[in-house]
Amino acid sequence: MAHPAHPAYPVGLRLAGRRVVVIGGGQVAQRRLPALVAAGADVLLVSPSATPSVDAMAETGEIRWERRRYRDGDLADAWYALIATQHREVNEQASAEAERERVWCVRADDASAATAWTPATGRVEGVTVAVLTGNDPRRSAAVRDAVVEGLRDGTLTAPAHRGRDRGVPGVALVGGGPGDPDLITVRGRRLLAEADVVIADRLGPRDLLDELPPHVEVIDAAKIPYGRYMAQEAINNALIEHAKAGKAVVRLKGGDPYVFGRGMEELQALAQEGIPCTVVPGISSSISVPAAVGIPVTHRGVAHEFTVVSGHVGPDDPRSLVDWASLARLTGTLVILMGVDKIGLIAEALVRHGRPADTPVAVVQEGTTTAQRRVDATLATVGERVRSEDVRPPAVIVIGEVVRVAEAGPTPPTH
Repeated sequence: MAHPAHPAYPVGLRLAGRRVVVIGGGQVAQRRLPALVAAGADVLLVSPSATPSVDAMAETGEIRWERRRYRDGDLADAWYALIATQHREVNEQASAEAERERVWCVRADDASAATAWTPATGRVEGVTVAVLTGNDPRRSAAVRDAVVEGLRDGTLTAPAHRGRDRGVPGVALVGGGPGDPDLITVRGRRLLAEADVVIADRLGPRDLLDELPPHVEVIDAAKIPYGRYMAQEAINNALIEHAKAGKAVVRLKGGDPYVFGRGMEELQALAQEGIPCTVVPGISSSISVPAAVGIPVTHRGVAHEFTVVSGHVGPDDPRSLVDWASLARLTGTLVILMGVDKIGLIAEALVRHGRPADTPVAVVQEGTTTAQRRVDATLATVGERVRSEDVRPPAVIVIGEVVRVAEAGPTPPTH
């Protein structure tokens, strides 16, 4: 028996194709069996009964189940055993056999009598975190959770080195959300923490760039020398150049890469060069910014639909692909992105095609950031209000009765 002062020696067992015996089909087995199956173990369950979940694993062939009590000899040729019955004498008999047969054995009822302990484990992107703290399983779980969460959200960084093939480049198109750094997705933040190069838009969550390690090259997309290229072509070429150099590249965008973000253009350019690309969706400002000032884009009895429209070209511009006449006939919410300098013309077109001039409008500048502010108007007055209040991009414009719903509700917290 090991001395109680001696710490456990941590090791990872490779159980694929190897015999593992589980004695007892209760709640402990239900928790432990999925990980054993995932490890590829050849699992034999010995128990006269089992929980419905364990029964289902046997029915689907994930484990073999002999519906009987333990008997001496069950652990022959086993590599690993989990003993978890409700009968102490049975557990002691099985544990004694494991000791004779030199089978690593976990005892659910008495950790001090076991030859192996099950650590608190978690998995993140191919990394297994296993924590042992002796006889304090709650602390083990708490430490595990802290490490796993840190790896997930990027606050704890551990870049891959061994096995990382620098000859296989890759790019991640990451939607950074509306501006508040806390609103980037967990996966987006993790990829950002693992990047060698970050090519960032002005509308991306800039505060996150300050958290990057010194070795990470941060490139402002607005300052890439364009030369004979159009701006987007220059960005595409920068992505390709750094990816082909074997660097982990993140293209950090505001909102979502596919909502007026030209994400598909960049993915297509990368695909033409044979460069793999991961797309990480982001929280679109079309929904999150109205929410930040208390405006729901839909509301029961008020709006059953909302439409997101680009306002970067005016209604009379031949380049416009928007059917403003049809939009004016809708009764739901209109959300205009990139429309600050064209909102006067847009409002006039909507009124001309039948939308009431007194339809409420809210313009939210720098939504979800510390500089957030809201300007309210109607279609008749919004053009002048935007000028008189000196509203500047980026701003999200919400048109519809949901604006009045927000006026009647509680004031949301500021950011």
